[in-house]
Amino acid sequence: MKRLKLIALDEEDLSVISAYCQDAVLKTADLQYLPEENRFILQMNRFVWEQVVGKTTTYERRRTVLHFERVERVQMQGIDRRDGDQVLSLLAISFGEGNAPAGVVELAFAGGATLRLEVECLEAQLSDMAAAWETESRPDHSIGN
Repeated sequence: MKRLKLIALDEEDLSVISAYCQDAVLKTADLQYLPEENRFILQMNRFVWEQVVGKTTTYERRRTVLHFERVERVQMQGIDRRDGDQVLSLLAISFGEGNAPAGVVELAFAGGATLRLEVECLEAQLSDMAAAWETESRPDHSIGN
């Protein structure tokens, strides 16, 4: 399978990256802010949704890096940076424009945790790494009574 390499420069591009990152899991230790470079990096284990066809019983996860450039400020809610083993499950990534082209990138995680990146402008890149592995578990979003 080809490795993904995507760039987001606007809200529409970011929605594509968000779809590919849905259900990615990571630990808080995989979050890294480099203020001197105005860069925020997330390393995650991405569920490979684009390979799911029909009623297959095997799936794949792939090590992926997502980074945002021109980050001016980072805020976290429900994320304990002191606990590097805290597991986060990414639900969605969105962009809200402020004083254009500046705005806020918001990463929403299961359980209500959020990560907000104030950016000078939207500039993100997603890159799959070589590491991939098979899994029998598929994320399930069904709501039971």
